[in-house]
Formats: sequence, structure tokens, C-alpha cells
Amino acid sequence: MSRPTTSVSPTAGHVWARLRGLLVAAAILAVAGVTLAALRSGEHHGALDPRSPDAYGSLAVAELLTERGVTTTVVTTGAEAAAAAGPDTTVLVTRPDVLSREQLTSLRAVADTGGRTVVVGAGPRAVSVLAPGVEATKTSAAAEATPPRCDLPAARRAGDADLGGVRYRTADETAQACYPRDARPTLVVTASERGDGDTVLLGTPHPLYNDRLDDHGNASLALQLLGSRPQLVWYLPSLTDSAADRDGADGFFDLLPGGWRWGVLQLAVAALLAALWRARRLGPLVPERLPVVVRASETTEGRARLYRQTQARDRAAEALREASRRRLAHLVGVSTTQVDAPERLLPALARHHSGDVHALLFGPAPADDRALVLLADQLDALEGQVAHRPTAPPPSPVTAPPTDKDRTS
Repeated sequence: MSRPTTSVSPTAGHVWARLRGLLVAAAILAVAGVTLAALRSGEHHGALDPRSPDAYGSLAVAELLTERGVTTTVVTTGAEAAAAAGPDTTVLVTRPDVLSREQLTSLRAVADTGGRTVVVGAGPRAVSVLAPGVEATKTSAAAEATPPRCDLPAARRAGDADLGGVRYRTADETAQACYPRDARPTLVVTASERGDGDTVLLGTPHPLYNDRLDDHGNASLALQLLGSRPQLVWYLPSLTDSAADRDGADGFFDLLPGGWRWGVLQLAVAALLAALWRARRLGPLVPERLPVVVRASETTEGRARLYRQTQARDRAAEALREASRRRLAHLVGVSTTQVDAPERLLPALARHHSGDVHALLFGPAPADDRALVLLADQLDALEGQVAHRPTAPPPSPVTAPPTDKDRTS
């Protein structure tokens, strides 16, 4: 059996009136997001992609390497990159921080085969696997012209280059640390312990971008780092990497940077303090005197406006009928505890009013405002008729006929 619909039951109109503001705001945010994404989609499209001519692409580097006899092969999975490893191969990893530990371990074997691994912008987790003797700092530096300040031949020939980004530190005396920023190098070359290969940690991708290639010694540095072997495998990690390449060690929180974790912790503490602050208001209700005098008519009008705003004609009608029943019960001698019982109120009312008032006092809710006003007028008229109805005079007492004694007296 379905529950009856009341004024507090949500209707389509009420739901729309309450949610339209949120829906409009959500639509505006969605449109703004799509518009912003569309406007910025061309800025980073094909970032570090050797086939992209965009500002952040690397087509210029790939063409220069081709002119020097270096063959560039683009791969999108870790398995393809590891399979192409060899002594005559350089593997460029463009986004190492999105790879799993298993994928990073397979790329570490490139240096053991005599090849070179160039890793761009590797964070602490990736560096700990690809170059165990090196640590990545949590703070980064802006990319700008930086002198090499090292003995690495490639860096000395290139001279100043746009380096920055992730900074590193290492205690390995055999490692080549170049382009320092705040006493921390942004380019580190470590030799393999098992072969003739090496691993190059490049703190920023700026020297490989199309729009930065002709600045300072960027082109020279890029060609020497990527062109030391005749084969170049350009690894662009993508969603096509199989799920088997990803282990369960890298959870959701492992992929979040440290700053986000501290931010979430601060928000949690703030939410807890806010909850404690609000919790002090919970408890039993304590009646308090109003600081001002509120007239009964103002309270009635305010409540009526609320009823009208929510179209609560059923509640307004019930309030009118309940008040009328209480006043009529007082007039016809019925207890106030039985005013809501038709079987007690109506018979007593029938002795003072001849009409049928069941629908008037216990009927359904009015369909519209006009019917509600008519109900109020009818209830007022009923109370007036009952209150001013003349009652029959009590019968005269029966007296005995006078006796002879009465006549004598």
C-alpha cells in the first residue's frame, strides 16, 4: 500500500526547485572544464613525442638524430622497451614515475647489457630502482640556463643548457654530477656495475623540447645524450601497458606526492576540529526567553507564509480544523482529549447544529488556495452558529392546586 502524498513529500517541481541551482553550477563547471581542456589541449599535445611538431614535442631532436644516423623507434609498453635493450641501444624513458616497480626493474637491465638509459624527471621512487646510489630531492628548481660545472665531456662541449627540475644527490664518487642548482646536480650519469652501460638522470625535459632546442647548448646536450648509440628506443608510457606489468606494490597512496599527503592530513585535522567545535552545541534543548516581544499575529503570519511558500495546504487546513474542533468541543461539552475522535465530537455537535459537518471538520485537504479560504470561512461560520444558537428555556416547575388552608390564610 502506497503512502499518502503530503506537502512534505518531494514532488518533481520541488526537487527541481531545490536542485536547479546545483545543476546549473555543475553545468557551468563542466563547460568551463571542457573549454579549458580544449584551449590547452594544443599546448601539451604530444609532450616529448618525437613525432610531434608542437612546442612541447621532440620532433626536432628526432630529425637531427636521424641526420646523424641514429634510428629512432617509438614504443609505448615496458615490455617493448626491455625487449629492445642491447649494447647498441639507448632507451629514453619520458615518464618514469607512472611505471611500476617491476617495469622499472626491467629497464634497469638496459645498462647491464651495455646500453644507455636516459630517464627524464625521475622522482624518488623511480630513482631508487633505476639508480640505487642516487637520491632525488623533494624540491625542484626552475629550468633556466645553467653552467655544467663537471668533467662530463658531453656537458663540457654543450656548455650552458636549460637545466633544472628534479635535483639529485649521490655519494658515488664515480658518478658524473653536472648542472648543479643550489648545490644539487640536475644531471647525473652513473655507470653500471655489471656492464659497460650507464644510466643518465635528466632532471627536466626542457632541453628536448622543440621550442627550447635552439637555446644555449640544449641541442648539443640532447644529441650527445641520445645519440651515443646507433639505436634509440623512445619509450612513451601509455595506458596500453598490460596490467600484468603492474604489481600490487604501488598503491594509490604511493602515486601521490608527499605534498598532497600532508595537505590531506591537514584537512583531516581541520575537519576533526570543526566537528568538535560543532559538537559542543549538541545536547538537550534549553528554553530561553526571547530578547524581544514577538506578537502572536506576526508569528501566525510568518507561519502562514511558510505554509504558502511550500504549498502546505494540508497542514494549514489541519491546523484550522484542529483549532475549530477544540473551540467547538468546549462549546458542546466534549473533553479536549477527544476532539480528534469523530464518534464523540460529532454526536455532541449534532445537538447544537443540524447540518452534516463531518467533511468540514475531518475531510480531505483542499485542492487549491481558493478551497482553503472557503474552508476557513465555513469553519468560522460553524463556530458562530454553534456559539450563538439560542437554547430552549427550561420547563416551568409543576405546582399543586391551592388547598382550603391556603385560601383561608
